[in-house]
Amino acid sequence: MTILQVIILGVVEGVTEFLPISSTGHLILTSKLLGVADSEFTRSFEIAIQFGAILSVVGLYFKRFITDKEMWKKILLAFIPTAIFGFVFYKIIKRFLLSNSIIVLWSLFLGGIVLILFELWYRRQNADSHSENISYKKAFSIGVMQSLAIIPGVSRAGATIVGGLLMGISRKTIVEFSFLLAVPTMAAATAYDLYKSAGSFSFGQFHLLAIGFVVSFIVAAASIKWLLYFIKNHTFISFGIYRIIVALLFWFLVLR
Repeated sequence: MTILQVIILGVVEGVTEFLPISSTGHLILTSKLLGVADSEFTRSFEIAIQFGAILSVVGLYFKRFITDKEMWKKILLAFIPTAIFGFVFYKIIKRFLLSNSIIVLWSLFLGGIVLILFELWYRRQNADSHSENISYKKAFSIGVMQSLAIIPGVSRAGATIVGGLLMGISRKTIVEFSFLLAVPTMAAATAYDLYKSAGSFSFGQFHLLAIGFVVSFIVAAASIKWLLYFIKNHTFISFGIYRIIVALLFWFLVLR
């Protein structure tokens, strides 16, 4: 893996991590387009730089992380389902799912259809009834939705946001909760993967991890601010259309 490839993947991760389009899926597809060989390090790299993007949330929401203990309890409760699924299915995820472009494309395509249909239904609902508060029960349910994202292409952000909207939570509130929930989720995923795999990495590979980490951190901070501005006046239908187009183009132009 070259430094240029690392920078490109870091940018892709930073842009896509918090959008409902699957950062993991985009990393897998971009790696294939760049000719990055599938290896233990490549899969670990894709996990680790996601944590770089996640740390941008800590920087932007630092005061809330320090002062809002109630929020932390809900975040940790929501984290439990993904922690269990991730631990139980770690080997399957790492060895089979993270290298399977077909699964990614199907997840992107079907997820795009679901996102469009959901938004068309959601816009007919009474927006005034949506809550700014997330109960413990809803937090756990959102965590269950997030666990679906162990399948590459599903989108962690998309699953949590749609789940929250279905439970009557306002769009801005669930988007921000999705940001915060990503912190323990990706911190645990990165730490566990490095614990399992770091012994096989060379010094030069750690250097590449660091570059990708920093690039994704910087780009993700800008992506978060853009998304918060975007949701004020837009739905996620455009992201659904984008998912479908990417899946079809990749399928017919690259895999065919």
